[in-house]
Amino acid sequence: MTLNAALAATATLIALAFAISTLDRWLRRRRPHDGAWTVSLALFALGSMALWWAEARGWSLASFRVFFLAGAVLNVPWLALGTVYLLFGRRIGDVTRLWLIGLSGAATGVVLVAPAGEITGAGLPRGSELFGAAPRVFAAVGSGVAALVIIVGAVWSIARVLRGRLPATAGATRQIMNPRRTALANLLIATGTLVLSGSGTLAGRLGEDRAFAVTLLVGVVILFSGFLTASVKPAGSQRASEQFSEAIVR
Repeated sequence: MTLNAALAATATLIALAFAISTLDRWLRRRRPHDGAWTVSLALFALGSMALWWAEARGWSLASFRVFFLAGAVLNVPWLALGTVYLLFGRRIGDVTRLWLIGLSGAATGVVLVAPAGEITGAGLPRGSELFGAAPRVFAAVGSGVAALVIIVGAVWSIARVLRGRLPATAGATRQIMNPRRTALANLLIATGTLVLSGSGTLAGRLGEDRAFAVTLLVGVVILFSGFLTASVKPAGSQRASEQFSEAIVR
């Protein structure tokens, strides 16, 4: 239990550092994808914090609702919104954001007030054992569809970079200064998303609590590594913020 709490605490701190980085970028540039990523990482930190609290103090229905809502339902869709902005432009991104705000509000209401069974035992509760169909549908759609958007977008971006193609956004004319670094950043982002979805695979070997703690920590570290890789500013090249945007777009 102590190790699980330490892993969750570390994931929380890294997610907060990541969220502060993207928030700083959004405050300086006001680019909508940075705002979407800031919301996603704040939700990620909230879910990790709920896991941290539960591993240190024991699970309660309240802590599980927060963990389920922030970690299983909302954070990946907001991360995917950043990809939508970069791949399809501001108009489609703004429409998607309005729908996502509505769906996020509906999901929040459903998860927080849905009837739930009692938590028995000290291990991580299962949503299928506590909740009815509605919260689990939101989780399946939110995690599955959004993760697919991120992974497909990243693979498409890597393919464009390796072929030396220009960005897909309207009016973009910048050249890729370091195609290998850009491709690596996209690969890290897609890998991080896959790791965050892989807790079920590890659960049989590590146990539910340990699997979630490990995948949260490893996933956010890989995502943050992708951010840092794309944000490195080579001598005489574009600013780091522009390189990060290019890394996701292509």
